[in-house]
Amino acid sequence: MGAIPGETVLIVTDEPLRSIGYALRQAAKDLGHEVVLVEMLPRRTNGEEPPAPIADLMTKVDVVLCPTSKSLTHTDARRAASAAGVRVGTLPGVTEEIMVRCMNADYTRIAARTATLCALMEQTRIVRVQAPAGTDITMPIEGRHAHASNGLFRHKGEWGNLPTGEAYLAPLEGRSNGVVVVDGSMAGIGLVSSPLRIVVKDGFAEEITGGAEAQRLVALLEPHGRDARTVAEFGIGTNDRARLTGVILEDEKVMGTIHIALGDNKSMGGSVRVASHLDGLITKPTVWFDDRKIMDAGRFVGTGSPGF
Repeated sequence: MGAIPGETVLIVTDEPLRSIGYALRQAAKDLGHEVVLVEMLPRRTNGEEPPAPIADLMTKVDVVLCPTSKSLTHTDARRAASAAGVRVGTLPGVTEEIMVRCMNADYTRIAARTATLCALMEQTRIVRVQAPAGTDITMPIEGRHAHASNGLFRHKGEWGNLPTGEAYLAPLEGRSNGVVVVDGSMAGIGLVSSPLRIVVKDGFAEEITGGAEAQRLVALLEPHGRDARTVAEFGIGTNDRARLTGVILEDEKVMGTIHIALGDNKSMGGSVRVASHLDGLITKPTVWFDDRKIMDAGRFVGTGSPGF
């Protein structure tokens, strides 16, 4: 986070992640920071706003760390803090094992890998993804800014997950078409026992099938209306230490996978604001940026970067 002694660090946590929150509080204290810890009731969904007093406090410090059971990444509170110049790291659903494994990755190398992918994305008009489980989707992205979540949030207003490692953006609303088959894990559900098949028409998830877990996904989406079915994100994992565990915070960072999210995309430069953002992980993807193959069955190819 690039914090220097004397800066104020705010820890926002809830009961399920309290032990992580207090560990971060102690670490910040030991490093000489002024540190404040606040605990809120767990949110019901990823993207639900924190209480107003906490949102206000988030804009008044130097660094915010959010080990919470539901994600605060795609909230107006996080966006307001970033706009105020606060550096924000969100850690939704993090565990001690994930922190030990993934925070010990080489983030300088992850940053270089992620930046390469972002640069290629921003030269691309259409992303196409195919995968053995049945995914076959095209997502127009022309003109969209690609975001490098690389674990180095050292300048005013920078933000992202910790641990991290992904290159991502918001596809153009209303223009994605095809089939997404989530065969890894799904936010709000965990590891899937049978694939979730999502038929996408004109930017929305119109049909979701696949047994009990598909019904659970529909139940997560329904309270938020049609906007929650927006194809909101395309991302590529770049953390070589991450493993598929069922915790989407880590899963979407796994190198050799891609993820497609439904719901809020305002944090990524899109126009949809909804209190839901659910990522679905796809394994062994083959990915094209226009006519250029970038991944082949989960292996990076054609990036033009040696030692990728």
